[in-house]
Amino acid sequence: MKIGLCIPTADDGTGTPSWSHIAAQAGRAEAGGIDSLWIFDHLIHRPVGGPEEGYHEAATMLAALAAVTKRVELGTLVFATSFRAPAVLAKIAATVDSIAGGRVILGIGCGWHEPEYQAFGFPFDHRVGRFDEALQIISPLVHGERVTFDGQWNNVMDAVLLPPPARPIPILIASKGERMLQLTARYADQWNAAWFGRPNDRYHVRVADLRKALDAAGRDPATLEVTVGLMLDPDSAADRPGKPETLPPDAAVMAAAFAEWAALGVGHVQVRCDVLTDPVIDAVLEARRRFVG
Repeated sequence: MKIGLCIPTADDGTGTPSWSHIAAQAGRAEAGGIDSLWIFDHLIHRPVGGPEEGYHEAATMLAALAAVTKRVELGTLVFATSFRAPAVLAKIAATVDSIAGGRVILGIGCGWHEPEYQAFGFPFDHRVGRFDEALQIISPLVHGERVTFDGQWNNVMDAVLLPPPARPIPILIASKGERMLQLTARYADQWNAAWFGRPNDRYHVRVADLRKALDAAGRDPATLEVTVGLMLDPDSAADRPGKPETLPPDAAVMAAAFAEWAALGVGHVQVRCDVLTDPVIDAVLEARRRFVG
């Protein structure tokens, strides 16, 4: 099982991290053996009753990380397809994957935080329907195909990525509702469930729902990698969807949790701590070393 680390690009209460700080954290994690680095795609976060938070733009940040890392996989949890034209998002993914030498995982979803849609002028209606259309454009493009599509919200005519992607770029979809799981079964290479600490009933229900969608699509579950987002001390995540459980930033506890997730067949976990310090990074790296043995 691979161990990934989410790199915060938003204000953590002490200020928005600078690029030099983000690059240093990425370098520390890569040098210590982490398997992947992940960033979030938000434009602004306006929690109810709390201060608003700003984020660095995700596509730009992903490209920057691609240029300063050498080995780790790089992914998004997740690009909101609402924020960019689908064909342009596919173009971004192919370009960043070229910079990275084939290390990008294109994590995508339909978005959830309505205030940022309002602030930046994006429609919030029919999010799953729009996501469905976006996938019909993005998926063939990142597999090197030409696409003509005339939908309710999107249309492209003979779209193609040139230069072509050097490889089919893996698509990760974060999903839990019935329609989103149907799209996952049809298009995704990887599925993400979040946020968790140790395996629990909520996770098992999610997996059972995923299996139903895969069965309905006639797809072998072995062809879809399961990934799970793990939360360390999520004090700033109180208004996120779902009710997250937590892990302490303790190497022994995290290593034991990694073993539990691996035993369930999970292929990749993404560890998140909203206030990410060097000691927390080092604890995650030590947990990975203990888990790998």
